[in-house]
Amino acid sequence: MSHTTIPPYVRLANEIAAQFAHRPPAEAATAIATHLKATWDPRMKQALIAHATAGAEDLDPVAALAAQQLQAMRT
Repeated sequence: MSHTTIPPYVRLANEIAAQFAHRPPAEAATAIATHLKATWDPRMKQALIAHATAGAEDLDPVAALAAQQLQAMRT
Protein backbone atom coordinates (compact mmCIF):
# COMPACT_ATOMS: atom_id res chain seq x y z
CA MET A 1 0.00 0.00 0.00
CA SER A 2 1.48 3.32 -0.99
CA HIS A 3 0.66 6.45 0.91
CA THR A 4 1.68 9.90 -0.21
CA THR A 5 2.17 12.49 2.47
CA ILE A 6 1.88 16.15 1.56
CA PRO A 7 4.72 18.14 3.13
CA PRO A 8 3.56 20.69 5.74
CA TYR A 9 4.79 23.66 3.71
CA VAL A 10 2.70 22.52 0.72
CA ARG A 11 -0.39 22.02 2.87
CA LEU A 12 0.05 25.46 4.44
CA ALA A 13 0.73 27.20 1.12
CA ASN A 14 -2.37 25.59 -0.37
CA GLU A 15 -4.46 26.66 2.62
CA ILE A 16 -3.20 30.23 2.31
CA ALA A 17 -3.93 30.19 -1.43
CA ALA A 18 -7.50 29.10 -0.68
CA GLN A 19 -7.93 32.17 1.54
CA PHE A 20 -7.01 34.39 -1.41
CA ALA A 21 -9.22 32.60 -3.97
CA HIS A 22 -11.50 35.64 -4.20
CA ARG A 23 -8.66 37.75 -5.66
CA PRO A 24 -7.27 37.64 -9.20
CA PRO A 25 -4.46 35.04 -9.36
CA ALA A 26 -1.58 37.49 -9.92
CA GLU A 27 -2.74 39.72 -7.07
CA ALA A 28 -3.29 36.73 -4.79
CA ALA A 29 0.18 35.33 -5.56
CA THR A 30 1.83 38.64 -4.70
CA ALA A 31 -0.07 38.87 -1.41
CA ILE A 32 0.83 35.27 -0.56
CA ALA A 33 4.52 35.76 -1.42
CA THR A 34 4.64 38.88 0.73
CA HIS A 35 3.00 37.02 3.62
CA LEU A 36 5.38 34.06 3.31
CA LYS A 37 8.42 36.33 3.15
CA ALA A 38 7.36 38.10 6.34
CA THR A 39 6.22 35.13 8.40
CA TRP A 40 7.72 31.83 7.30
CA ASP A 41 10.95 30.33 8.55
CA PRO A 42 13.70 30.53 5.89
CA ARG A 43 13.90 26.72 5.71
CA MET A 44 10.19 26.46 4.91
CA LYS A 45 10.48 29.16 2.25
CA GLN A 46 13.42 27.38 0.61
CA ALA A 47 11.61 24.03 0.76
CA LEU A 48 8.52 25.53 -0.89
CA ILE A 49 10.60 27.18 -3.62
CA ALA A 50 12.47 23.94 -4.30
CA HIS A 51 9.22 21.97 -4.37
CA ALA A 52 7.61 24.42 -6.80
CA THR A 53 10.73 24.51 -8.99
CA ALA A 54 10.60 20.71 -9.20
CA GLY A 55 7.13 21.00 -10.73
CA ALA A 56 5.10 19.84 -7.77
CA GLU A 57 1.63 18.81 -8.90
CA ASP A 58 0.27 18.91 -5.35
CA LEU A 59 0.79 22.67 -5.09
CA ASP A 60 -2.08 25.03 -5.87
CA PRO A 61 -1.27 27.00 -9.06
CA VAL A 62 -1.52 30.32 -7.20
CA ALA A 63 0.74 29.00 -4.43
CA ALA A 64 3.22 27.89 -7.10
CA LEU A 65 3.17 31.38 -8.61
CA ALA A 66 3.68 32.82 -5.13
CA ALA A 67 6.71 30.54 -4.67
CA GLN A 68 8.18 31.91 -7.92
CA GLN A 69 7.62 35.45 -6.70
CA LEU A 70 9.08 34.55 -3.32
CA GLN A 71 12.20 33.27 -5.04
CA ALA A 72 12.45 36.54 -6.97
CA MET A 73 12.29 38.42 -3.65
CA ARG A 74 15.56 36.67 -2.67
CA THR A 75 14.40 35.19 0.60
